[in-house]
Amino acid sequence: MSSEFTKVFELIISASLINNFVFTRFLGLCIFFGVSRRMETAVGMSITFTSVMMISSGLSWLIFNYVLVPWDITFLKIIIFIGIVAGFVQASDTIMRKISPVLYHKLGIYLALISTNCIILAVPLINAGEHYSFIESISFAFGSGIGFALALIIMASIRERLELADVPKPFRGTPIAFIVTGLIALAFAGFSGLIKI
Repeated sequence: MSSEFTKVFELIISASLINNFVFTRFLGLCIFFGVSRRMETAVGMSITFTSVMMISSGLSWLIFNYVLVPWDITFLKIIIFIGIVAGFVQASDTIMRKISPVLYHKLGIYLALISTNCIILAVPLINAGEHYSFIESISFAFGSGIGFALALIIMASIRERLELADVPKPFRGTPIAFIVTGLIALAFAGFSGLIKI
């Protein structure tokens, strides 16, 4: 039991800090740069993204292990996983439109882009490739969502401060965002080697 808990804990820490998809694998940058301008949108996207990530990862694991593997059609996993993600993104789009119309309009196109976010697809593919158990798959998805949320919130807080800073004109906007992302990625590189998974 303790070894299972240790494995789950290591997966969460590894996915969120050590192998952060944004800062170490450079995936999901479209949404990262688009949504990290304001803290409100960053937090809203973090919650939505993590929810979609965990639900789609769990369902992908079930379909992969109980449908694709027994029928020996694992070559369809990318198509199936994309369909699962697209379905949940559409559901979250509808729910957010009803619950929080203001946040829905602030997120705009980036909410729909969750379905094409490579992190959302990478997590079920890694789960299938590493043969994680259901709990490990959910833990890895949770850690990946927390890592993406951490990246968004850190970047949003810095970008809000940068609006008040005297940034040279050629570096304003996206260029300074790329520079800051590179510096944060260097900081996250310091976590590498802590846990070997």
